[in-house]
Amino acid sequence: MNVAGKPYRTIWLDQEDTRRVNIIDQRHLPHRFIVESLSEPEQMARAIAEMHVRGAGLIGAAAGFGMYLSSLTAHQSSLDSFLGDMASSAEMLISTRPTAVNLSWAVHRVLAAIAASGTTVEDKIRICLDSARAIADEDADFCRRIGHHGAEIIAEISERKAGATVNILTHCNAGWLAFVDYGTATSPIYAAFEQGVDVHVWVDETRPRNQGASLTAWELGQQGIPHTIIVDNAGGHLMQHGKVDMVITGSDRTTFTGDVANKIGTYLKALAAKDNDIPFYVALPSSTFDWTVRDGVKDIPIEQRDGDEVRYIEGLAENEIISVLITPEKSTAANYAFDVTPARLVTGLITERGICPASEDGILSLFPEHRATVPHSSNHFRF
Repeated sequence: MNVAGKPYRTIWLDQEDTRRVNIIDQRHLPHRFIVESLSEPEQMARAIAEMHVRGAGLIGAAAGFGMYLSSLTAHQSSLDSFLGDMASSAEMLISTRPTAVNLSWAVHRVLAAIAASGTTVEDKIRICLDSARAIADEDADFCRRIGHHGAEIIAEISERKAGATVNILTHCNAGWLAFVDYGTATSPIYAAFEQGVDVHVWVDETRPRNQGASLTAWELGQQGIPHTIIVDNAGGHLMQHGKVDMVITGSDRTTFTGDVANKIGTYLKALAAKDNDIPFYVALPSSTFDWTVRDGVKDIPIEQRDGDEVRYIEGLAENEIISVLITPEKSTAANYAFDVTPARLVTGLITERGICPASEDGILSLFPEHRATVPHSSNHFRF
């Protein structure tokens, strides 16, 4: 996507020094556009944990490139020592963010690739790089395809409204900044806009880190998409008054039964949408599905972050980014980073293979290769 008219991905191999990986350091947006260069796996792990990079797809791509950086710094005296170091780096990377399934998926994909082929350390380093590039390219392609499928929904709403503006509400940032390119929730919006559909986006600020206000609004502005930032609690009011035609969010982990883990507050938007008969869609690539978990509310781990993210807020003051305390000094704060929206509240899932109901049968109809391996509950089959 574009930044000041120049195309960028969110993560890329440095063309002048292929032992370095570049990322957009999102902590400084929307006020400053800063590219950070990383050369060690510990730096990539820190970038993931401290949210220099964030979002399901981008975390997966960052983990893939983190494994490539690990291969460059691992002991190379023997295959055994090399593979031992790679296993240690894998554990380090996986431990950084517990909720997004793309992270462990990408790490295990690289480990499987180097286990399956290559007879020398040099071979396996090359395989790591090839795998990291493939993960990134695949993410961008899947997001592009999600946009194609999702734009059809927006176009249908536009037709029903005789070409009047389609108002779409988003939560958090599931745009290209959360992936390698295009994004998930925003990709249908970009595609519809390019097709000439009149769209407008209500952008939830998304406390406590304000990814909507700082990231989604910034990237929509870079692409020329009309948008308006709202406080998180305004969504229900807008729905009650007919100002929202559809909701699209992303996902950090979705069970094969259709339960969706996403940024805290998503569940409340789904409840409001259900009460007002507004379609609630979730856009995600197949790498975000967890094929091992049936009950999302019960079994998806929910990351709890530092309470200071709630107690303090960052902003630009006199050309300096500062942090301001907004709570009583001695008050404690809980910071649950995600919640789970039950499948019954989700109108449909927009994937790279098409759109399906948020149900086990619906998901497996698009991804039948997983039908034989998903776990079954004792009451799943009726005799």
